[in-house]
Parts: sequence; structure tokens; C-alpha cells
Amino acid sequence: MENKREIFHVLTRRFGLLDKNCCSVGNFDISQVQSHIIYEIDKRSEPSMQQIAESLAMDITTFSRQIQTLVNMELVKKTPSNQDKRVSILSLTVQGKFVATNIDHSMNAYLDEVFSHMNEFERETVIRSLTLLNEAMSKSSVCCKPLY
Repeated sequence: MENKREIFHVLTRRFGLLDKNCCSVGNFDISQVQSHIIYEIDKRSEPSMQQIAESLAMDITTFSRQIQTLVNMELVKKTPSNQDKRVSILSLTVQGKFVATNIDHSMNAYLDEVFSHMNEFERETVIRSLTLLNEAMSKSSVCCKPLY
């Protein structure tokens, strides 16, 4: 049996999840966390700050600082909700959408290149296995939190 932790450690390192900056788009240096935030805002319709923070399992204080940085970079817009002024709705600016699209294209090109080293059966097996792993992680009571 291979060392599961080692497999995940190498995968994380190769996927770039340990890098401080994940991507440069134009004049923007985007961190891994900021990339995830931009992705989550982009795939939803008028999400609240709380919804995005929860989807990323981030505490609201840390999340608020990241949002403020993205607002200052003019990538994200924060607007009070019409229903409840205490709730902030997040959206991408035109520049934010440009950054999101560029990151998406880069990641898809990277994954296409990685998967090009496998035959169709292997690609399908990996995707199916990752889907199963994601589902199992979503059911785990300790998912995404260290045990110590």
C-alpha cells in the first residue's frame, strides 16, 4: 500500500497549491486563495459574502480581508443587498471577469496537457476516482481539517 499522505503531498505540490502566487494575469498577481474566491464568485449568481466564505470553509474575518484586497485591486465589487443592507453581494468587475477567464483557460490548458499523457480509459478512471474522493470527503466529519 502506497503512502496516501505522500501521494497527496506530491499532488498538492505539483498542482501548485503550495505556491504563494498561483497566477499572473496582466498586471495582477493572484494568490491561490484569491483565485478560489474569484472562481466561486464567477460561478454563482449574486452570491453573498457569507455564501462564498462558507463554500471555501474560510472564517469571515480572513475572508473579509481577502475581499477587501480584491476590491482594492478592482477585481471584485461589493454591493449591499436590496433585501438586507447588512448583507454584501459580491460580483466580478470587468477586470475581475477577465482575470477569472484567463485563470480558467490556463487551468484547463494545464489539465489538458496533464491528461494528454494518459489514454482515454486512464483519464476516465482518474476523473471517476477524483469524483468518488470528493463525494467521500464531503461526507467526512473531519474533511478539510487536520486531526491534530
